Amino acid sequence: MRSVGARPASLPSSGRGGLPILTARVLPADRIRNLVFAGVLVLWLVYTRVYWVLHAAHLGAPVCPFYYVTGHPCPFCGGTRSFAYMWNGDLSNSVRLYPFGPALFAGTFVAVGAFLTEAVTGRTLKPRFSTEQWKGIAAGVVATVLMSWTLKVFVLGN
Repeated sequence: MRSVGARPASLPSSGRGGLPILTARVLPADRIRNLVFAGVLVLWLVYTRVYWVLHAAHLGAPVCPFYYVTGHPCPFCGGTRSFAYMWNGDLSNSVRLYPFGPALFAGTFVAVGAFLTEAVTGRTLKPRFSTEQWKGIAAGVVATVLMSWTLKVFVLGN
């Protein structure tokens, strides 16, 4: 029999209550990985910042293969232009091209900060979710991408 207020066995705990996230030391290989991830994200931000200049000079990335073959946008089509519009402060065009773009744009800055902080401090946050919680998070991400894609294809255009 479980006592009142006891935590179910399926939910891991950080030991302090609250969110199931703990702080752990980062291995040297993890520091390098975090610096590489931060570098890739910074390069992506730089590319989207100068996108309109590159586009005018015909130096942009190639057309999406899914779009090229089917004539329909893939779930991620419009992401680059969405970020480029966010750099210009044009939220409406950013959302029109990729409904989830502004959230990803803000999240990219958070991720760069987190990766650099982890690399410098040698500490990382490790989520300790149960299998059911991970499934719920995955379902939420898939539902968000599908909702964004549906809006793009049927409502907003590309």
